[in-house]
Amino acid sequence: MKKCLPLFILVMSGCSLFEDTRLVDVKEINGPCTIGLTDGSSVISNGNIEISKTTLTITYRDEANKLWSLVKNDYTSYTCQ
Repeated sequence: MKKCLPLFILVMSGCSLFEDTRLVDVKEINGPCTIGLTDGSSVISNGNIEISKTTLTITYRDEANKLWSLVKNDYTSYTCQ
């Protein structure tokens, strides 16, 4: 039992590292935004969009409040108001 105590304390102290976890990889941009698609069409977000800084994936909600994600190969540009 005494041998497990230091390991238990170490594990419990490590848990506190995750208390203030934020998504630092995501950039939120105020919308609504118009996203130009590779096929020449465009979509309009219903509010803000989020862009992953590492994958450049755009996540947005449409007019029905449905959540969508577009990978970099699916869009050419975006503009926000």
